[in-house]
Amino acid sequence: MSSPLAQAAHPISQNLDVLLELSFKSVLDSLPCYVSILDTGYQFIFSNQTIRNDFGEPAGRTCHGLLKGYAKPCTKCLVADTYQDKQIHIGEGSLKLATGEINQIIICTAPLIGIMGNVMAVIKIAINITKIKEAHKELIILGESMALLSHDIKNILEGLQGGAYVVEEGIKDNDMTLAGKGWRIVKKNIFEITRVAQNILYSSKKREPEMRMVNPALVVRDVIGLFQEKAGSMGIQLVFEINPKLPVVKMDQSGIVRMLGNLVWNAIEACRKSDDNNTGMVYIRADYFNKQQYMFEVEDNGKGMDDKTKQNLFREFFTTKGNSGTGLGLIVVDRIVRQHKGRIDVLSKIGVGSLFRVVLSLQ
Repeated sequence: MSSPLAQAAHPISQNLDVLLELSFKSVLDSLPCYVSILDTGYQFIFSNQTIRNDFGEPAGRTCHGLLKGYAKPCTKCLVADTYQDKQIHIGEGSLKLATGEINQIIICTAPLIGIMGNVMAVIKIAINITKIKEAHKELIILGESMALLSHDIKNILEGLQGGAYVVEEGIKDNDMTLAGKGWRIVKKNIFEITRVAQNILYSSKKREPEMRMVNPALVVRDVIGLFQEKAGSMGIQLVFEINPKLPVVKMDQSGIVRMLGNLVWNAIEACRKSDDNNTGMVYIRADYFNKQQYMFEVEDNGKGMDDKTKQNLFREFFTTKGNSGTGLGLIVVDRIVRQHKGRIDVLSKIGVGSLFRVVLSLQ
């Protein structure tokens, strides 16, 4: 006869099922991905803690309603595919977090088969690959930027060497007029290589904005100071129009200066390449857009753009400047505007000119 000790159930054995269930749930909750089990109506049977953290409580809600904000199932749904063919499916997609942020994901769905061979439910695993995508894109931009810019940088360096030679000859002959001419060549090429280098840095590296309270009028004056002499040497007039009642606002000052600088430089280039004989004019404005928002505007009387050009303006490496353009300037503009949660509007007409309007919040 076995002893009472042998007959007594071990305390761990008594709670083994509960412990296994808790351990399994704990593992799923700790995973840095979205794990869910969905019924035939796409409602949540189970969701791990990662889903609840990023999207809220899923009880009583559908997958497409919680993760996408859709009233109806997605047009291409891997869960539906798995229910139909009982197969594992893998694909890519996007999710909208409760904060409004859009994340890129890889999705895998697999069937949970019952004893009768039917699909009882579908397990769905989604992995956030947003950071991987961003890093990949930044590496591509950096590599392609260097390839595209190598020719331009070579020309700029040759210009610097030529200007330096003219300066040396002027000093050697005590000819300050010649030295001054050489120095102007040097300054022009320093301006060019600085602009190119800054755009590479802004486009290829994710930079956290340094937000502080700044008067928009100061930003416009900074940009005018950067380009006044350059525009004057090209016969183009810069005009600034600032509403003196604009309050100080929170912004990344260096980013906004870079953004406006790229827009102003594009406007100067548009005026320089215009076929008419009118004096090139570039207007830089800062004013209220409405009670909650303010705006910066850069307008030129250059050659204008057709619809195709406007549609491609913010695409990587798109340029209308041929070999003298890299297509990075407006990518930088777009990135800075998005960092400030603003928007950019473009108005243009062939033969009349273009207007770029950046609308930002006063709050």
